[in-house]
Amino acid sequence: MKMQLPRRRFLLLAAGAAALPAMTRTAWAQAYPTRPVRIVVPAAAGGALDIIARLMGQWLSERMSQPFVIENRPGAGTNIGTEAVVRSPPDGYTLLLLGSPNAINATLYEKLNFNFIRDIAPVAGFLRYPNAMVVHPSFPANSVSEFIAYARANPGKITMASGGIGTAGHISGALFKIMTDIKMTHVPYRGGGPAINDLLGGQVQVYFSTIPSVIEHIRAGTLRLLAVTTDIRLAILPDTPTIAEFVPGYEGSGWQGLGAPKDTPAEIIDKLNKEINAALADRKMRARLADLGGSPLPGSPADFGKFIADETEKWAKVIRAANIKAD
Repeated sequence: MKMQLPRRRFLLLAAGAAALPAMTRTAWAQAYPTRPVRIVVPAAAGGALDIIARLMGQWLSERMSQPFVIENRPGAGTNIGTEAVVRSPPDGYTLLLLGSPNAINATLYEKLNFNFIRDIAPVAGFLRYPNAMVVHPSFPANSVSEFIAYARANPGKITMASGGIGTAGHISGALFKIMTDIKMTHVPYRGGGPAINDLLGGQVQVYFSTIPSVIEHIRAGTLRLLAVTTDIRLAILPDTPTIAEFVPGYEGSGWQGLGAPKDTPAEIIDKLNKEINAALADRKMRARLADLGGSPLPGSPADFGKFIADETEKWAKVIRAANIKAD
């Protein structure tokens, strides 16, 4: 003889069973993290990406009571490390330190094994930071307007260094050329270090560099700083103008933030976002970011996702207009 469950009890049990996966997922997210978390940095140790990753990794380790371990996976202009995260389980234990190279590469590389916008879920922004437009001291210009005038009088004679084709310095310079309608000869190097060395030696004349890479040379007078590429002046360099003061609408800053494989539970993403925004509101952290030439980039995961989409489209237009192709 079969036992018949009263209809009301059956419906309650069925509703409870349906809610169980959601309750389990929520409880799992609330307990997160229960083991070490890996932050993949798709660049070599010691660079700008690595420095910020370690700073934020330390904050998250202290706030979330589990180690956030930095793993450097350089290569192919950040594509190797990015793909490693794309292929990782979406469980919150493998994260990506992402930045402006990801937005650039989405258009620069015609055949990638992933779609950055589709396959990486935005977690939180960290900071924005400018490049510095620097020239050799012998260059006959002391301002951006004088530089533009010289370039127009000497088309193609100015040599512009970069750390490689498609790097942030190259793309920032390409945007400058497009918006000012000047011609410069691009000289790509295998990294920022060799580019700076040749700029110091006078073999090239201008470089759109990260500020930490050249700040000591600027202070020593071995390089001349003409402007920064953000749309507002920097607190650490208040007397240095922005390029936008001479070229209205120009903005070429870099940025960094945190991403995760798509389908990572929203509860985990929101938990990480909350802790990162707490870091960006912390007085000591803000001072540290300012020392690095950066300004905080707070907001929700949706805010960061829109920012990434806008940056990707912005640099796509520059890459297409300048007909820039990856090596």
